[in-house]
Amino acid sequence: MFAALEGAIGSPIVFVVGSQIQPITTSSDVHAKAIPDDISPEYVYYLREDQEANVTVFIMQETIVKLLYNIGSRKEVEQYLRHFSSVESHQFAVIKVGGAVLTDDLDTLASSLTFLNRVGLYPIVVHGAGPQLNRLLEEAGVEPDYIEGIRITDAKTLEIARKVFQEENLRLVEALEKLGTRARPINGGVFTADYLDKDKYQYVGQIKHVNKELVESSIRAGALPILTSLAETPSGQILNVNADVAAGELARVLEPLKIVYINEKGGLFHGETGKKMDVLNLDEEYESLMKESWVRYGTKLKIREIHDLLMHLPRSSSVSIISAEHLHKELFTHSGAGTLIRRGHRVSRHTNASKLDLDRLRILLQDNDPDVLQGNTSVAKYLQSLEGRDVQIYSDAAFDIFAVVAKPSGDGIPFLEKFVATKTAVLNNVTDNVWQMIKKDFEKLAWVALKDDANKTWYFERADGSYTAGDKTLFWYGIDNLESVQGYLRHFSEAAQHGQSGATSSNIAAASAGAPLFSTARGVRSFSTVPGGQQRRGFTTTSSSRARIGLIGARGYTGQELIKLIDNHPNAELAYVSSRELVGKPCEYYKRSKVTYSNLSPEDLKKVGDVDCWVMALPNGVCKPFVDAVVSKGSEHPLVLDLSADYRFTNEWQYGLPELYGHRAKLSAGNVRKVSNPGCYATGSQLSIAPLVKHLDGIPTVFGVSGYSGAGTKPSPKNDINNLRDNLIPYALTDHIHEREVSRHVGAPVAFIPHVGQYFQGISLTVSIPLNKTMHGNDIEEIYREAYDGERLVRVFKEGEIPEVKDIAGQHHVEIGGFKVHSGGKRVVVVTTIDNLLKGAATQALQNINLALGLEEFAGIPIKP
Repeated sequence: MFAALEGAIGSPIVFVVGSQIQPITTSSDVHAKAIPDDISPEYVYYLREDQEANVTVFIMQETIVKLLYNIGSRKEVEQYLRHFSSVESHQFAVIKVGGAVLTDDLDTLASSLTFLNRVGLYPIVVHGAGPQLNRLLEEAGVEPDYIEGIRITDAKTLEIARKVFQEENLRLVEALEKLGTRARPINGGVFTADYLDKDKYQYVGQIKHVNKELVESSIRAGALPILTSLAETPSGQILNVNADVAAGELARVLEPLKIVYINEKGGLFHGETGKKMDVLNLDEEYESLMKESWVRYGTKLKIREIHDLLMHLPRSSSVSIISAEHLHKELFTHSGAGTLIRRGHRVSRHTNASKLDLDRLRILLQDNDPDVLQGNTSVAKYLQSLEGRDVQIYSDAAFDIFAVVAKPSGDGIPFLEKFVATKTAVLNNVTDNVWQMIKKDFEKLAWVALKDDANKTWYFERADGSYTAGDKTLFWYGIDNLESVQGYLRHFSEAAQHGQSGATSSNIAAASAGAPLFSTARGVRSFSTVPGGQQRRGFTTTSSSRARIGLIGARGYTGQELIKLIDNHPNAELAYVSSRELVGKPCEYYKRSKVTYSNLSPEDLKKVGDVDCWVMALPNGVCKPFVDAVVSKGSEHPLVLDLSADYRFTNEWQYGLPELYGHRAKLSAGNVRKVSNPGCYATGSQLSIAPLVKHLDGIPTVFGVSGYSGAGTKPSPKNDINNLRDNLIPYALTDHIHEREVSRHVGAPVAFIPHVGQYFQGISLTVSIPLNKTMHGNDIEEIYREAYDGERLVRVFKEGEIPEVKDIAGQHHVEIGGFKVHSGGKRVVVVTTIDNLLKGAATQALQNINLALGLEEFAGIPIKP
């Protein structure tokens, strides 16, 4: 897996080695090692000894998620982590492993499965052992025999099969446990079968029942279930079952999000051309494929089993065939790496809309066409406009997509005037299928988008060129004559002056809202949705009851701001507010009902049973007794969120920065009970640096200035307004706790120099970032826009626009701008502002509470338009 990751990154991977950051440029075997006393076991993924570099590498758990960002974009990885964490653990993936992989690629397979497990996922593995069995049969003088791809299994073959299955199962389990991943060998008890055809195949089974309890029990115990495909009759007779068939039957029962077949080839290859088949749409290709002369034996059986499986699952389900080395790319990116098999959507072409089911088309357009939704036209008027025109219409049988290309007269340029799709079509990639059909039918094409069109990113990815004039952008492909393009633009400008928009009507961006399905690479694929609409478990009891929040240490500024936010929360209420200095006084910041300050002790917290979340707003090093009291209630204890730095350096607690590292998915998975809230400086610094981590060449320097509210309410020179007047106070010049916090989470060393200013509230960060290649300001701006696309609490400024701290005070979002590149092209300065009491503390705390309790993420947070 190291080789795969290094290849994907294209440069040495940086791992944490003790307290130093060391680049490792060679790949070596992975060895289980004793963990030193000063390294917390929960931090360690596994240890790797590199003989050439003479170092031992500790790969930390959070580093694993960051490595995924080098395989795909942040949005892709976060989307899939959120997707995979949305269901019960046993519903993540069923992975079928070919026998050849166990022989030739065992270490890579074990490393890949361990990688998944270390981000909290539990793949269920079903393996075969065909090549191993054939070798032993040959040694025993038994000639393997097949009928229609099914192995005829006599008594001698079954005896050898049972032995080799058990041996291969144990090899995989031991390989996993050497890497510190718990695994459970399951050689029987899952599949109950009858004879498929005893006279024809002898001891071959047809599965009749799947006992999923053994699988779920393994996962509950924290171990990956590793299954053979052997089955038993009700009377106990062992029967051989093809591993593909067994994996399919297991998938029918568990309905996992992903079904993956791992083989040594890394996909399904065309038997005549030798090329890998990237996508196979069964509705359109299955019948013709099964007639191909090269589709026979095991290949035919595999395709037939996958076809039958997908026919019994939602149309959005899919099967991936991939190598062990590229498993992560297949699971965590849209483009994938192997062969994706799905039912697909049959798309047809028409020249006349009257041949379509107009009632169903009317529903599609009424619900999804921006022109119709905005009142620019009606469905009836648009359909009438198609009559007598020379157009090419594209639609599918389910009426999830509708596209229209207006053909030109003479040598003109065809124009895409409509491209409307439902979210189902986007999720199942029907949009790209239709686009490919359009490109095949039309060598050149133009379309126009308004300046504020949300689909522009999608358009840019598919265009050869663009030209902007006024409030419109003309896109095209297949056109190399700029004069004809400009003439085309003039034509549409004139049309707009006569009351016509002259723009393509499309809702692709809206249809994919909440699921960023289009990456910057071509050939995008999308994930399958959750079968049956699974729901995750949250902490709150019912939708009608409010989540009850208790606050320990409410005297400080952050506590006050959090109380104000809870007061306006539609689904939460303040249950307890504890402050030794204010005990007995009414809480003036909470208006909804009367709440009086108390002075709760750790023992009191053990007795309280009506709280969904305890918030620790205490100084560093103080809250442990209170946390221990809450946690002492066992695995079902209330959510506890700590605002101090006490638990920001342990993986036992979920670090709560939803916009980065896939944390939103983890926080919303339904199983988080301990959250460490990031520091204010640390939040702004990480948001400033994270998008450029892969481009770093040296140590970024953060010059930070905070208002004196960041120094707390306890009197000190740093919050004495007389001492601060006309003054700027630097402090903790090295080794500030936020310096260590930022370095830990971005995965690279960072220099941080904090200051206190004479104003009350807000932070300004000026961040100097050395780059490993020459870049331009607009390139960097685009990187940040891509990184924070759709983030409601992050605002990205244009290149050259600099956020000012006076504008951020009292605001709940972060502003990032500047993007000024040094004349040499290899250093950029980014400026970020954040309110230290809000997004730097209270707002982020509420954001994390909402996610962990299963509430709407931004409930109670007033977001500025």
